[in-house]
Formats: sequence, structure tokens, C-alpha cells
Amino acid sequence: MPTNFTVVPVEDGAAAGSSGRAAGTSANRASLGSVFRDLEEEEPSPVSDESNRESSPFIDDDRGHYYDGKNMALFEEEIDSNPMVASLLSKLANYTNLPQGVREHEEADNTVTGPQMGTFIGVYLPCMQNILGVILFLRLPWIVGTAGIMGSLAIVLLCCACTMLTAISMSAIATNGVVPAGGSYYMISRSLGPEFGGAVGLCFYLGTTFAGSMYILGTIEILLTYIVPTAAIFEAEKKEDENLAMLNNMRVYGTCCLALMALVVFIGVKYVNKLALVFLSCVVLSIMAIYAGVIKTAIEPPNFPICLLGNRSLKNLDFGTCLKVEVGANNQTLTTDLWAQFCHDRHLNSSCDPYFQSNNVSEIQGIPGLLSGVIRDNLWGDYGPAGILVEKKSQPSVPPAQENSRDMDYPYVFNDIGTYFTLLVGIYFPSVTGIMAGSNRSGDLRDAQRSIPVGTIMAIATTSFIYISCVVLFGACIEGVVLRDKFGDSVKKNLVIGTLAWPSPWVIVIGSFFSCCGAGLQSLTGAPRLLQAIARDGIVPFLQVFGHGKANGEPTWALLLTTGICEIGILIASLDAVAPILSMFFLMCYLFVNLACAIQTLLRTPNWRPRFKFYHWSLSFLGMSLCVSLMFVSSWYYALVAMMVASCIYKYIEYRGAEKAWGDGIRGLSLNAARYALIRLEEAPPHTKNWRPQMLVLCKLDSDMGVKHPRLLSFTTQLKAGKGLTIVSSVLEGTYMTRGSDAKTGEQNMKAAMSAERTKGFSHVVVSSNLRDGFSHLIQSAGLGGMKHNSVLMAWPAGWRQAQDTYPWKNFIETIRETTSAQQALLVAKNIDRFPASQERLREGTIDVWWIVHDGGLLMLLPFLLSQHKVWRKCKMRIFTVAQMDDNSIQMKKDLQLFLYQLRLNAEVEVVEMHDSDISAFTYEKTLVMEQRSQMLKQMQLSRNEREREAQLIHDRNTASHSASVKAAAATPDRVHMTWTKDKLISERHRNRESNAMGVKDMFSMKP
Repeated sequence: MPTNFTVVPVEDGAAAGSSGRAAGTSANRASLGSVFRDLEEEEPSPVSDESNRESSPFIDDDRGHYYDGKNMALFEEEIDSNPMVASLLSKLANYTNLPQGVREHEEADNTVTGPQMGTFIGVYLPCMQNILGVILFLRLPWIVGTAGIMGSLAIVLLCCACTMLTAISMSAIATNGVVPAGGSYYMISRSLGPEFGGAVGLCFYLGTTFAGSMYILGTIEILLTYIVPTAAIFEAEKKEDENLAMLNNMRVYGTCCLALMALVVFIGVKYVNKLALVFLSCVVLSIMAIYAGVIKTAIEPPNFPICLLGNRSLKNLDFGTCLKVEVGANNQTLTTDLWAQFCHDRHLNSSCDPYFQSNNVSEIQGIPGLLSGVIRDNLWGDYGPAGILVEKKSQPSVPPAQENSRDMDYPYVFNDIGTYFTLLVGIYFPSVTGIMAGSNRSGDLRDAQRSIPVGTIMAIATTSFIYISCVVLFGACIEGVVLRDKFGDSVKKNLVIGTLAWPSPWVIVIGSFFSCCGAGLQSLTGAPRLLQAIARDGIVPFLQVFGHGKANGEPTWALLLTTGICEIGILIASLDAVAPILSMFFLMCYLFVNLACAIQTLLRTPNWRPRFKFYHWSLSFLGMSLCVSLMFVSSWYYALVAMMVASCIYKYIEYRGAEKAWGDGIRGLSLNAARYALIRLEEAPPHTKNWRPQMLVLCKLDSDMGVKHPRLLSFTTQLKAGKGLTIVSSVLEGTYMTRGSDAKTGEQNMKAAMSAERTKGFSHVVVSSNLRDGFSHLIQSAGLGGMKHNSVLMAWPAGWRQAQDTYPWKNFIETIRETTSAQQALLVAKNIDRFPASQERLREGTIDVWWIVHDGGLLMLLPFLLSQHKVWRKCKMRIFTVAQMDDNSIQMKKDLQLFLYQLRLNAEVEVVEMHDSDISAFTYEKTLVMEQRSQMLKQMQLSRNEREREAQLIHDRNTASHSASVKAAAATPDRVHMTWTKDKLISERHRNRESNAMGVKDMFSMKP
């Protein structure tokens, strides 16, 4: 039965029905209701301004071209009507290597197209183009010649394993959601928080910027060394100045090239976009030329002879034939141009270099071919310091009698830098970066959940195969002295990898030149947008200016900063010096990608549901270990600098950055760690060594829900110094349904006051039917698990004598009783508003402690904690204790000083002698009663007879002092004797000290 279908984009019917006027005039979408109304009509009616019905299967006839190229097949088999070859060619024609979010302001932005890129075009090719580049063409043969095939394979496998493990972690993160512009920065910041994201994002930005410098330096090196050597501005007068002249040429031409590229990017990204396919074609054709050349060497090796003097390689630039002498027309023996290089003149009897006279000149093929067996000579490395001669070890040679300091003047091939394994790792690693190209454009992909893992991992696998095969093939086809010749001086200034290419070395020279140009343009295009994404997030305040740009969003200011930083790399002027720098920044980025995946996997958060399933936390940790190892292997000082830069950015964002509710993994990790720590705290009671005051601060709120005594928070800060637990709480009278908003307002005001007074802790406001029950609930239930308070701090009630009602002082007394029942320490601050603020500094003063009740040392600990704060640091501590007239106060002072010495406290000790009548009944009952003294004697671990004798003595003195208190008060004037008086000292010598001294001494030697 035939069936008719009308294909239209539709919107929600409710939304369309409520906006009929807009739909009838200029809407580009139709509602479900309008579609079904059209289908119910036998004949379509013409379009009118008052109706939503259409006369065409498209919503708007003039936008019918919107559906051109769209596949609207009902069944999957019908897709065959769109030929695969035509589709592929169309996508290749529109290929771009620019990341998501890069739009050209000359193009109209009102046409919105859906994501159409597949795995091959959207991920695989961009990753391939970013990975294969300047290091492959300019440095890989030199690395093979220096490190040998085995060492080069170790370098390649280490670096490729690092990127493969990072790609696995990145695939898991990228398939857990859409990754917009920013790429790795977005993944890390949303996984580890803004601090880590900002630090690593800026490191990745610096790495991308220095990568632009490296590509530009590679472009200029190819231009001045292999394409137009005569374009050099600076010429060296001496041979030892050739490197300096080359560096100056690189700086001048590199700066000009950077300015030109920045101008192209500023004028329009569409030009970079249009050239993307050209740059990709250059890379592909160059790789194909290399493999074709390798195959040709097995059949017919190319003719690139190199000249050896003894076993030393010579620069084949200023002489034509590799001979000392040659036979002329009349059988005359003539000297060659090579003779003139080593001798004073061209005569046969002229004086020459001793090594030149002792050794023969020989000519060997620089490219002996795949079947020549040269692979055996290139298996192992040949490292050396800067300035060492490039030699063929297997070639016979007569060593010179002594080292010749003039070797630099002769046309030998030298090492321009010192070589060692770790340096080669740092130089090679940039050749495996670029794995983020696919994840950066996840919004442009048709199926990002599938394309990113498949495309990225396949690109890494392909490039790893290319690198490994190139290492083996270079070592099997090219002579070792040619491989170690970085700039191809021994093969007439040809690019070393170009000598292997077919059909001509110029294929590689031109291809590598345009490849480096394209990579430099892409770096200058991507780096400013990465900086713009960081700036627009607002996590780094001083970067916010770089979030702005032209009207269409082009990051003009970010491009200017990127150009300035890129110029720093250009001024370094050495590709070998810039490569390790950007290696550090990329390794930092990859390190935190692996960390993000590992943390999310271990936390098992409900939101962690990546489509990519082939990941494991152990692989992420292995990737982290490889990143850290490669950082320190490549350059330990660059690694320390990169970590220091990231740490400074992290601390700056933590201190000044904006708060972002991104639900990062570090917060989840903190919650898990806190839960684990709280469970561990409850397993055993706290030890005396770990004891510190954990404060519950009872505040009072005024009518505006503000803190009435903010100095109470200042005192808490000075007492705690940010250590331990602090809970600032208050109670509102009423019900939570009626005063819930007041409680939230009070809590916010309390947090603001805590922030102003720099009090680190938690705030909580409860609503209770009466204040007494509220304070009781707080004392009982504040804290969690092992993190509970052991001390209560409150202010002395002000004006309680003048108050008409008795609630203030009754609540105060009941709070004291509740605290005592909970066996917690109570601190009451009187006249709290007169206490010093945290900004004040006390130049002098004393902290006096009246130690009347033996409390285990709490009264001595509190002033010690206060003295650690900068407000009280210059104040001295004094301890006052009370003695009766018949006590041995001198011995008491000595014992108390010894007790403080054992407690490691610095304080002055004063013993105040008072008559029994001066001691109030309350203090007397609390300090001198029989039960407390007996308990103290038990703690002193005396024998039973000594304890009974001491207890009886105390009891007798107690009774006598009670009976004589009234007579003593009438007969003796009120006075206080201090221990430093001379009269008291003389009278004490005639007393019997034995019975009294024992108890006092033991009391003060008791452990707190």
C-alpha cells in the first residue's frame, strides 16, 4: 500500500500553540498541530500571514536548499542512494583542522547546521595532522643516528605509550559529556575543579604557544638551510661564528614569519581553514614519498656519495670530487679543492694538516639501501659532547698524535649540541602531541561518544606505527654518519630524510615546509581561543581582559598576547631548545587528564557514566607515572619550573579566583577523605597528646540577624589560629516554619562575620521553642562523629542586674549546668567588646592566670595558645596561685616552677598568701575539701600509710582553720603576703616544713 510522507522539522505543540502569531509571520519551524492540520486538508491552501499552514513540504520554500545533502531516508538501506565516494570527496573538500568555536566573521552566522563530522574527517585526520610534523622531518633521522635503533625505539615506545594511556583516559572523560571550546582545559576544570583546570589550562596554553614557536623555527630552518640558503642576512666571518649567525637569521626571519601568520589569523580564520586540506595533503604525500623511497632503495639505491677523511665525515660543500689529487690533461698530478681545504696552498709540497696527511680519503654511499646490512652498524647509539666530530667507527683511521685545536677550521661535520638520551626524549616528545584535536571539536561530531575514542586511538596507533617503522627503516637504509649529520652537510646540504624520498628530495622539503607553516597557523589560531575560554570562565581575574575581542567573538587581545609569548620562543632561535619547554607543558596537561580519570573512576560518582568502557584507574595511574617520569627524564629543571608555574597559578586561583559550582572530583575526593577520617576518629578515644580545644561558640544575634559580639569571633580566631574545630552557632526563639528565613539570614550574616574576622570553621543557627532548649541541643548534638566540640565559649550576659526579667541570667546558669553535665570545658568572656581585634598588636602586657582549681593544665594551655597569635605575641604570662598562711609558699613556688618547666611553658610564678577569711566559702569548698585532696593523693600514687597520714593531716588543718576563722579575722588585720617579702622568708625558716611540703610537692608534680 503506498504511503505518503511529509518530512519537516517540528517543535513542541504547546509552545507553538501559544505563539501562533510568531509562527505565522517569520517562524522557521512548524508546530505539531500545524503539521497535522496540513495533513487533514485535502488541498493545501496558500501561505498567508494569519495562518501556519504551508503549501510545500518544507516550512519555507526559499529555504528548501537547507535540506540539500541531508539524508532523510526512511530505512537504512536507502542511504545507498548517496554514493560513498561523492560523500567522502565532499567532506574532504570542506575539511578543517580548526577546533570547535572558531567562526569566521566574514561568513553569515544565521545559518545553523547540525553536527555532520564523522570519525575519519572529524577526529582521525586532525589528530594525524597535529601529531605528524616538524620533528619527523627535521630531527627523527638525527635521533636515530645518535641514539641508535634500539635507543630510538625505546624513546618512541615511551612517548607513544604515554599518549596512548592519556588518550584512553581522555576518551573516558570526553564521552562522559560534551566538551566545548577549550578541550583539555574544559575536561580538567570540570573534573578536578577551577584551580587545577586553570593551572593546567594555562600550562596547555603556554605549550600550544611555544609549539607555534617551534613550528615557525622549523619553517625558517627549512627555508634558510634547504630552500634558499643565500637569503641569510647575517654571514659568519669565522667558522666558529656560523652557529651564532644562523641563530640571528632565525630570529629575524622567525619574527617576520610570526608577524605574517598573526596578521593572517587576525584578518580571517577562513584563509587558514581553506588551506587546511593543502597542509594535510603535504603531510600525507611526504609520508608516502618516504615509504616509496625505502622500497626503491631495495631495488636501486639513490646516489648520494659522502666523503670520509679517515673515519671522519666531511662537509661536501666546497669541493666537487672526494680526492686529494687528480690527474690532469698532460698526466700532471693536480691538487683538488679538498687539498686546498687542509693545506696552506695548492702545491704538492705545501704543509698540510697532520691528520689529512696520515689518512686516506674514501667515498661511500650515504644511502646504501634496505638490503645493505647497514642496520647492524646503527643498532646502538653514539652520544657525545658539543663539538665532537661525526665519525664512522668501523672505518680505518690513523689517529692524530695530539689533539688539533684547529679542527673547527676544517670542513668536518660536528655535533652542534651535546647529546644524551634524556635530551633526545625531550626533543622527540612534541612529535607525539596533538591527541586533543578530536576531543576539542566534540560538538561538531555526529556521534562524539563513538568518534572520539575510535578516531584518537586509531590516529595514535597509526602514527606510532609510522614512527616505529621510520626508526627501523632509517637505520636500515641510511649510513650512520649521514643520520648524525643534523643539517645534511655531508650530502650537499640536502635534507637527510629527503635523500631517502622518491621521486625527489624536494617532495619532502616542500611538503615539510608547508606542513610546518600549517601547524604554526593552527597553533596561533587555537592558543588564543583556549586563553579566551579560560578568561571567560572568570577563574583568573587578571585574564578577564583577554576574554573580549571583536564583535564576532574573535579573540583579538588573546592573539596579541599569544604573539608576544610566541616571540619569546622565536628569540631562543633553536628548535632543540624550544622542544623540551613545550614538552613540559604538554606532559603537565596529560598528567592531569590521567589524574582526572583516575579520581572519577575511584570515586564512582553517579555522574561518571562514560560511553567508552575500555578504561581502568590503574591505566590512568600508569599514565600519570609515565608523564612524571618523562618530565624529569627530559629535563629536571624545566620540570621543576613547569610545576612551580602550575603551583603558583593554582594558589593564585585558590586565593583570588571566582567560586565555581562545577561539581569537581577534588571536592568528591575531599568528602570521601573526610568520611574516612571521621570513621577512624571514632574507633579510639582522643589521646592527651592530640587534645586541643574544639570550640562551640555560642553567639547572640541582634534584631537585624547580625552578630552582636563580633569580638567573640576575633577571640576565637586568636585562640585557635585556624587549628581544630570551630562551630559558631546561635539560637532563635520560635518555630522553624515561621523563622526559617531568619535562620538562613542569620547563618549568612554569621558566615560574613566569620570571614571578616578570619575565623575558620562552621556556622549553624537553630530555631527552638525556647533558648534554654536550643543551647542544650547545640551542646549535645553539635559536631559529627569524632569531630565534636570539647569546649564551649560564650559571652558574659550584659546588664543582667538591670534587666527586669530573669531569663538572661537563668539561661546563662542553665547553659553552665548543661556544659558541666556534658563534661566539657567552659570559657566565659567578660567585657568581650573590649578585647583586642585581630588587626591590633599589643606592644606589651601580661596574661594573668589565677590557678585556683587543679584542672589538669587547661588554664595554662589557653594563655599559651593565645600567646602564639600575633596579637598577644609580645605579652608575658604570669601564673598566680593561692596559699594559706601556714603553707610553705616558697617550696610551693619552686614546685610550681618545676611543674611549668616540665610542661615547657614560659611564665612567671607568683604565690599569694591569704588568710582563711579572705578565701570565699565557695572557693574554699571547691579547692580545699577533703574529697578533692583525697582524689589528688590517689593520683600521686602514694603508699596507703602515706595517703592516710596526709589525709588526716589535711582534715585536722581544715577543722582548725574553720573553728578559728572568726577569731583570726577579728584579731589579725586583712593583708596579703607575697613570697618575695623578707619578713615572710625569715619566719618560714622556723616552721616545720616536712608535714606540709610533701603534699604540696606531690600535688604540683602530678601529670596534667
